[in-house]
Amino acid sequence: MIEYTVSSGNIFKDLGFENPDEDLAKVKLASKINCLIADKSMTQKEAADFLGISRKKMTDLRHGRLGKFTLDMLFFFLGKLEHQIEIRVIPKSGYDTTETISVAL
Repeated sequence: MIEYTVSSGNIFKDLGFENPDEDLAKVKLASKINCLIADKSMTQKEAADFLGISRKKMTDLRHGRLGKFTLDMLFFFLGKLEHQIEIRVIPKSGYDTTETISVAL
């Protein structure tokens, strides 16, 4: 019989990363940023200039090397790409209350 482990839904958590929720959020945001840049048919240089970062940082962003990027930076990039951020705050269990925070950057 083949052994396997059921995923928690967060590969970073499954692999024991220190900040798995933040890492997953960064990957999702970077993926969206990269899709928006591709939709605009920007070259890497154009995208770097547009976002106000070096080509090296743009390369890191494109290739998922996100250690030097903060969530705030990624939020800022999405704002420059004409997207707003919406954050939902929900309890882990029990209550049925949800708060939503919208941020237009």
